[in-house]
Amino acid sequence: MERYSGVGVLDKSVLVLDAVEAGAATLTALVDQTGLSRATVHRLAVALEVHRLLTRDREGRWRSGPRLAEAEAGDALLQRAAGVLARLRDATGESAQLYRRQDERRVCVAAAERGSGLRDTVPVGSSLPLTAGSAAQVLLAWSPEDPLVRAAAFTPRTLAEVRRRGWAHSVAERESGVASVSAPVMARDGRVLAAVSVSGPLERLTRSPGRLHAEAVTAAAAELGRV
Repeated sequence: MERYSGVGVLDKSVLVLDAVEAGAATLTALVDQTGLSRATVHRLAVALEVHRLLTRDREGRWRSGPRLAEAEAGDALLQRAAGVLARLRDATGESAQLYRRQDERRVCVAAAERGSGLRDTVPVGSSLPLTAGSAAQVLLAWSPEDPLVRAAAFTPRTLAEVRRRGWAHSVAERESGVASVSAPVMARDGRVLAAVSVSGPLERLTRSPGRLHAEAVTAAAAELGRV
């Protein structure tokens, strides 16, 4: 092996991943290229498929899976997020955030805070529930059968409305006195990559925050989706 870490299964897995970089390959081709036994290659390929690092086409050939592409898209999102969120904050006068789903939580991966006055501060790295708030609605709306929906503060009917109009709002759903508006960052294949949000005190966003900020939030989400 050209690259040897001392962790045998990892080094062999990388050999398999390297073998499909040039394009789809049959199991026999993977065996030839890696020098590993057929049983080992098959076992590793199936395990990598479970983790979406490999996938199979209609002919049963192995090729790179979607997870690597998603990671690249995620990096591009974060690179662009600071500027987009800053413009969203300036346009709305409210703190802006970008959330990603992580298992059964949502994590703030980027933010642009309002400089002064009453604000809703969500530090980068904050882990919040996926069962309350407009960002949670967005991250679950395109997965209505997710078991988390049954424990959520919102209903399947709410999620259907989010899908129809393309944005969500919440009023004191996650935290008393706080309102928010969120929209999905969509991949080209229709997957939800993240949720863009603005949030602030109810006294400023009112009980109809979408009326104030849905247009700006959906425009920011669309801009981030062009990666």
